[in-house]
Amino acid sequence: MENFWTSNEPINGLRHFVLLNQTKEKGNMIFLMVSVLDSQINLKITYEELINSGNWCKGWGNLPKLESITKEYSNYKSRNKSEVIDEIFVNDDSIFNLS
Repeated sequence: MENFWTSNEPINGLRHFVLLNQTKEKGNMIFLMVSVLDSQINLKITYEELINSGNWCKGWGNLPKLESITKEYSNYKSRNKSEVIDEIFVNDDSIFNLS
């Protein structure tokens, strides 16, 4: 499975993500994605959403800065200044596991 992904639409103002973990929940394959630039922007999505929805492209797209970091990101950061980051756990077999 490809580890680097570009969202076709900004998510909280950012578009480049890495796949950290794959898990199974209620029979569905779930992927934990985190923004390359801001770990506060992370999401869980299903296999169907990632692979078949047309909302994601494999790899990191070469985008102009204004398309990869939109004004929405500044708005998100100003609204969420005091928000605590949920812990992100990386599976033992993840390429991002440094232990």
